This record gives sequence, C-alpha cells and structure tokens, in this order.
Amino acid sequence: MAVSAREPQLDSADPVAQLVAYLDYYRDVMDRKLDGLSEEQLRTSVLPSGWTPLGLLNHLVHMERRWFVWGFLAEQVSDPRGDFVDGVDNGQWQVPDGVTAADLLVRLHEGGRRTTQILTTTPLATRGALGGRFTSAPAPTLLWIALHVLQEYARHAGHLDVVRELTDGAVGE
Repeated sequence: MAVSAREPQLDSADPVAQLVAYLDYYRDVMDRKLDGLSEEQLRTSVLPSGWTPLGLLNHLVHMERRWFVWGFLAEQVSDPRGDFVDGVDNGQWQVPDGVTAADLLVRLHEGGRRTTQILTTTPLATRGALGGRFTSAPAPTLLWIALHVLQEYARHAGHLDVVRELTDGAVGE
C-alpha cells in the first residue's frame, strides 16, 4: 500500500471547498488502499460477508453516481444499482466479468469530476429533483447528499484498511 496522504488542510470556511476536497481525498484513499493488490487479491474475499476489494470499488462508483446523478439531478442512468447482485441492495456486491480495478478507478474519478461540477454550481440547500432516485417530495438537499456520500467513503475506507491488513499486513491510517 502506498504512503498515505494527509487529509485536506484547507484554510477556508467554504463548505463546498471542504466537501470537494474531502471527497477527492477519499477517492485518492481508495486508489492508495487498492494499490499493490494482485488481481487475485482484488477478487478474493477475506471476510465472512464475502465482499471483495474490487466489489467495494464497484460499489463506490455506483454509489456516488446513484446519489448525485440519478438522485440529485434525477438523470436516468443505466444500471443505477449495478453494483448489487440482481440490482437488490442485500449487502452483496458484484463486479461484471472483465471489469478491472483500472477501469473502475477511471470511472470513480470521472464520477468525482461530475460531483465536483454539481457541488460547485449548485447551492447546497437545493433539494434533489424528483424523477430519478427520488419520487416524492421532499427530496434531500445537496448538502445532505454530499455528507452522506462522504461518510460512505470514510466508512468503506476503514473497511478496506481491515481487508488490507488481513490480506497482506499493510496497515492503514
């Protein structure tokens, strides 16, 4: 596992700058925590629940898009729940055959750029549009969605710390 980066140290009271910086930070954390794992290690579970590091990465790609694009913007997206087996959130993540960590990391950072665009052009108090993930009012605010996604990244980064330690002894933050 590559050397960890320090969390953002912004001298700013701007909540959008803070959210963007922390979301970028956690996407980079995922890069670092997956770095050095073999293809077999990426696709092998070391936990009783059965999820794999690659499955977690695929989940994060879909999760961010599910909340910001399908959710907040109400844009129709293909397979918004494509990270779940049969599209059902039952805690089991899947990765389509042929999809690699490199593919998913590209998608993760592309999605991050889209999230940054949304956060930097929309007031945080704006409620999500209806018609995508949200079908009845009131949809959550952009701030709520951003905080939810941030906590999901932080929680899963901790999960990946445990998996790395069990897999190859690498210790996270």
